[in-house]
Amino acid sequence: MSLLRSLSLMATAAMLMFASACQSTGPVSNQVIDSAPSAVAQTNTAYTLGTGDRLRINVFGQPELSGEFLVDGTGAISLPLIGQVEAVGMSTQDLETRIATSLSNGFLLDPKVSAEVINYRPFYILGEVGRPGEYPFNSGLTVLNAVAAAGGFTYRANKKVVFIKSADGNEEAAIRLDTNTIVNPGDTLRIGERIF
Repeated sequence: MSLLRSLSLMATAAMLMFASACQSTGPVSNQVIDSAPSAVAQTNTAYTLGTGDRLRINVFGQPELSGEFLVDGTGAISLPLIGQVEAVGMSTQDLETRIATSLSNGFLLDPKVSAEVINYRPFYILGEVGRPGEYPFNSGLTVLNAVAAAGGFTYRANKKVVFIKSADGNEEAAIRLDTNTIVNPGDTLRIGERIF
């Protein structure tokens, strides 16, 4: 009988602890977001072009129409024959289609176009780092790599949370800082001050 009673008490205690943990989580908007789901979401979405991206455009069989092009402040690239082509917010596949369509309208018969990003737009890091500022983006960049590039954490830095505002977002999100916290081109990172 005492064994049954002990098991029952343990089960009740476990349920109370679980219920207490569920109630203490609070609304998502006031919490630090775990970086793992964010990293998965970012890798599953196609990269969209933005101001500052440098592209290599190849029009097959037409070397004079091919080359490297920068997405300018207006969000466009300037190509021979067809002029300004809007690029911001598009994937490279969408841009290839748009360029091929423009070239086929009176310039080339069935043009084949490829586009690839050769230099991504920079990221920005602010707050409690040695050298806040603008830095070039490299594929596979993590927040810890970004902090290292910016001279490391200051002694006041909060090393548990990073605030990230994406290039196409209006608000920053608090993300748990770990070795898997990734940075995307154009992101603005802010390292806050720890509370003593």
